[in-house]
Amino acid sequence: MKKIIKYSIYGLIYLAIIFFLAVMFIATAKADLIKPNNNIEPYQVVKIQLRSLKLNDKPTKDNGIEQTWEFAHPNNQKNTGPLDRFKLMIKGKSYMMLLNHLDHKVVEINLSDTVALYEVTVLDQNKVYYKFRWQVEKYTKEGSLKGCWLTTFVSAPISLGSSI
Repeated sequence: MKKIIKYSIYGLIYLAIIFFLAVMFIATAKADLIKPNNNIEPYQVVKIQLRSLKLNDKPTKDNGIEQTWEFAHPNNQKNTGPLDRFKLMIKGKSYMMLLNHLDHKVVEINLSDTVALYEVTVLDQNKVYYKFRWQVEKYTKEGSLKGCWLTTFVSAPISLGSSI
């Protein structure tokens, strides 16, 4: 009988430790952001950014905006940053329809060796369609971003009206 109680206590302690470690892992885990690399094509850059903005607060608050920032061209970051300022811009009237949108479509308009232009249509949470021009460029300067496609421009949205 003493052995049963002894092993039951050990089992409960073991389970408590596992539970504690699991909770700590979940609480401290932050989603790894996809980093630019020269294997990611321009269309994929736009899709990564749009998918992230569509699920902005998953797994953590503003994760989508942070992911989008990762693929912003350094000149774009210089004009729209730092990151906290960029977050305010995306949450502002001009771009808030990108956050947690319902659907998007990306159509290539022009593609060269160094510049790609896309027409992006977004269906926002209010079921209103918006159209954007989204431009990415291949980074040519030396450094870790050389050869990576990065966003240089996103136009102001044009409302296309309601889907209803």
